[in-house]
Amino acid sequence: MLKFLQQPAYKPAETGPEADARYKRLRLQVFLGAFIGYAGFYLVRKNLSMAIPSMAALGFDKSELGFVLGLNAAAYALSKFLMGSVSDRSNARVFLPLGLILTAISMCFMIVPIQFIGAEHKGMAILLMGVLNCLVGWFNGMGWPPCGRVMTHWFSVSERGTMMSIWNCAHNVGGALVGPMATYGAVWFGSWFYGAHENLYFLIGTFAFPAAVALLIALLAYIMLRDTPQSCGLTSIEAWRNDYPKNYSEKHEETLTTKEILFKYVLNNKFLWFIALSNAFVYMVRYGCLDWAPTILTEKGIDLKSAGWAYFAYEFAAIPGTLLCGWLSDKLFHGKRALPTMIFMALVLVFVALYWMYIDNLSVVIICLIGIGFFIYGPVMLIGVQALDLAPKNAAGTAAGLTGFFGYFLGTFILANTLIGYVAKTAGWSWTFAMLIAACLLSIFFMGLTYKEERR
Repeated sequence: MLKFLQQPAYKPAETGPEADARYKRLRLQVFLGAFIGYAGFYLVRKNLSMAIPSMAALGFDKSELGFVLGLNAAAYALSKFLMGSVSDRSNARVFLPLGLILTAISMCFMIVPIQFIGAEHKGMAILLMGVLNCLVGWFNGMGWPPCGRVMTHWFSVSERGTMMSIWNCAHNVGGALVGPMATYGAVWFGSWFYGAHENLYFLIGTFAFPAAVALLIALLAYIMLRDTPQSCGLTSIEAWRNDYPKNYSEKHEETLTTKEILFKYVLNNKFLWFIALSNAFVYMVRYGCLDWAPTILTEKGIDLKSAGWAYFAYEFAAIPGTLLCGWLSDKLFHGKRALPTMIFMALVLVFVALYWMYIDNLSVVIICLIGIGFFIYGPVMLIGVQALDLAPKNAAGTAAGLTGFFGYFLGTFILANTLIGYVAKTAGWSWTFAMLIAACLLSIFFMGLTYKEERR
C-alpha cells in the first residue's frame, strides 16, 4: 500500500456535548463531500457517447466507436471489484479525489487521438481512444467503493437506507449536467482554442470543460471528506447512536488484510453471491429498457424528439423512486432490504409487461418508462446497501464491488447491451421483452434466497 493512501490512525475517542456537536457537523460535511465527489465522477464517465455525433464529420465510424464505448463498461465493472478491495484498506479522503483526478486527466487526453492523430491514422486513433476510455472506466471504478466505506462508517444500519438513497441521487445530478456542460462549454470556450474551426468546438465542451470542473470537485471532496469517525477522535457510529446490528463485532472496526476480506468475508459468503446475481438481472432490466428505448420507439414510428423525452422521463423518475425505496426500507421494513427490493421489482415487471402490450401508444409508453424508472432505481440502490450490511465495515468496498461487477459486466455489458441487441436483430423486440420479464423474475428469485438470512 502506498504511504499516502494508508488509513489514518485512530485517535482517543472524545465524549460529551462538544464531541456530539462535532459528530453531527462532520457527518453532514462528510455526506456532502461524498455526494459532490461521486457526482463529479459522472461528469467524466461516458462523455464519448456525447461526442460521437460530432465525430462522424471528422471521419470516424459509429461501429468503431461502439467498441471503444464497450471497453469503458468492461473496465469499470472489473475496477469496481478490484479497486473496492484496495479502497477497504485506504484512506477514503485521499482515495476518492485521486480516482477523480486520474479520471479527469484521462478524459481530457481523449482530445489527442481525435484532433492530433485523426481519421487519417484511424487505427492508431481508435487504439488510443480505446486505451484512454478503458482508463476512464477503470479510474471511475474508484468512486463508489470509498463512498460505500464512508457511508458505513458514518451512518448506522437503521438510517443507512435513507441516507444512501439520498446519496445515490448524486449520479443523476452528475449525469444530468453532462449535456448542458457539453453545450455551454463549447459555446464559452470553443473559440478560445479553435478560432474559426467550429467543427472542433465540441472537444472542449465534451472533454476538457467537464474534466476541469471534475478537478475542482476533487479538491472540494478532499477538503470535506474524512475517513472514519475514529480517525477524527470520535467513537464508532454504532456506539454514538447505540445502534448495533446483530452481527456486529469489534473486529469490524479493524483494518483487514486482503486475504481476510476476499476469502473470509466476501467470496465465501453465498448470500453476497445471491445478491450479485440478483443485481445482474436488475441491471439487465435497467439498461435493457434505458439504452434501447430510443431505438425501439423510433422503429415504431415515434419521432426522435418524443423518444428523447421518454428517455428523460425514465431518468427523472429515478430520484423520487430511490428516495421512497430507501425511506421504506428503514422506516417500514426496519433496515431489511430484501423484501422492498422484491416488491419494487415485481412492480417493474408490471410496467415492462404494459410497455410490451402498448408499444405503439406513446402516452402509455412514457407512463410505463416513468414507472420502470421510478421503481428500478430503488433496487439498484438497495442491493448496494444490502451488500454493505452483510459485510464488515472494512470489507464494504469489496462486497459492493462484487455486486457492482455482476451488475455492470454481466447485467449491462453482456445481457443488456450485447444479448438484447443480438436478440432484437435476429428474433424481434417481442423476444427482448420476454427476456426482460424473465430477468425481473430471476432478480426476485435470487433476492428471495437472502430473505430468511436477512431476517435472522
